[in-house]
Amino acid sequence: MSFINSSWWFVPLIITIFSGILCPAMGTVLITHRRLLQVNLISHCVLPGLALALGLGIHPSIGGVISGLVGAIIAESLTNKKSENYEAVMNTILAGMLGFGVLLIPLLGIRIDLEAVLFGDLLTANLGDLLRTIIAFLTFIFLVTLGYEKVVYVGLDPEGASASGINVSLLNLALSFTTALVIVSSMSAVGVILVIALVSTPTLLGLDKAQSLRIAMMRSSFFGLCISLLGFILSIVFNLSPGPAISVICVASLIIPKIGNKF
Repeated sequence: MSFINSSWWFVPLIITIFSGILCPAMGTVLITHRRLLQVNLISHCVLPGLALALGLGIHPSIGGVISGLVGAIIAESLTNKKSENYEAVMNTILAGMLGFGVLLIPLLGIRIDLEAVLFGDLLTANLGDLLRTIIAFLTFIFLVTLGYEKVVYVGLDPEGASASGINVSLLNLALSFTTALVIVSSMSAVGVILVIALVSTPTLLGLDKAQSLRIAMMRSSFFGLCISLLGFILSIVFNLSPGPAISVICVASLIIPKIGNKF
């Protein structure tokens, strides 16, 4: 414990490693299920829960997970992915929930560091942040390990999976809950807004020519870990904010290979 207390970088580094592995792995599942937009939705929906939890004296992460899950359920109930207005409804709800969260802060008379919530504050992370990250990590591992075949089946053919007796709605609810956990746990690392970059970019790199979901998750996690560690190191060396640094590296990792292919 004395080592952890004296080495301020130790806990942020461990959170960086877990987040770098976890977010892309979750993103791989979501993108194969065509549910990646849910990350953006849930990330905007956690703020009202954070505010209400603080106002009620409950731990903010609990409120964030609940409100993120509620937002996802509302979106699913109002539309479906095959309808033309799916993206419009999702974007309307995420904007409305974010606005609702901002309004609640002065109404409840509470203090929230919006910059830290939205964009992360990794270098001030504590053991509580690490614990939440580990819980989200273990929850994802539990879901994928026990339901791997169902996850793959639903991703490939949701109608066929439903006809074969798989409870697709329950699996989607479990995915939404796990996604909310991942987003809230990544709040200290990259914030609830910039987390979409860490979920999406390594996934795009990992899915390229991957022969199975398991291989894609492993490759995505590897790319995510490299991007996160590079962002962490650069933020310490150049005194930058880790969340924005990681998100910029995510964009660069997509652009640079494209430029290189032209030469």
